[in-house]
Amino acid sequence: MRRALTITIAAAVTMTLAAGCDSETTAADGPAPSVPASSPIAAPTASAEPSAAPSASASAPVPPAPRKLKSGAKGADVQALQQRLNELGYWNGEADGKFGSTTQQAVYALQKAAGTGRDGAVGPKTRKALDQGVRPKARSTSGTFVEIDLKRQLLLLVTDGQVTQIFNTSTGSNEYYEQEGETYLADTPRGKFKVGRQIDGWRDAPLGMLWRPKYFNGGIAVHGAPSVPPYPASHGCARVSIAAMNWLWKNDAIPLKTPVWVY
Repeated sequence: MRRALTITIAAAVTMTLAAGCDSETTAADGPAPSVPASSPIAAPTASAEPSAAPSASASAPVPPAPRKLKSGAKGADVQALQQRLNELGYWNGEADGKFGSTTQQAVYALQKAAGTGRDGAVGPKTRKALDQGVRPKARSTSGTFVEIDLKRQLLLLVTDGQVTQIFNTSTGSNEYYEQEGETYLADTPRGKFKVGRQIDGWRDAPLGMLWRPKYFNGGIAVHGAPSVPPYPASHGCARVSIAAMNWLWKNDAIPLKTPVWVY
């Protein structure tokens, strides 16, 4: 009887070990269930439990943040920026994928409308303004106007209350300057005026060179200039870039008698 009992126990242990290898049971799972000697050992079945979620180390990598775009940048992301600026009405010329001075002027205008820093580069805040479609609103409600917003330093083309084009501008610096022994304040007077005369070319004025000026208040004009910073810097005129002024002339966007509203 003792020998028979020993053989039975040994057989049970052998069967238990065999079942544990097939089902990948570990000690932490608890003892394997006993299987009667007369019953065949069932083949292991797939677990009904869902597989565990991948660990953090196996998750997809976070894509890098978009690069900061500034003057000198090139590529498809610059072209996409230019197209978006044009869609929103910030005059930007042709979307050629090259971040030059014309694109910088449009970025200045967007930053002014959004009330962000005016560095002419596209970082997170400027990109957010692009995504949100930030645009300035007109004050006029009917007719065709040139509106010059002194606070935000923007020049707007407006038709029936809708802003069609937006330009960076630089108006009077509000600083005093000397001319022929007289002292003057470099300001751009507020009010409603009309374009009264124009010169298709360079005007060698007493205070500097004006490109294709359109005069709306005495000697004060909208004109092209080589330098159009994002702050007031002129003697009273509203400067825009040379490229912008050429576009305005080519498209007859500011013909004679066009109302100009400075506020």
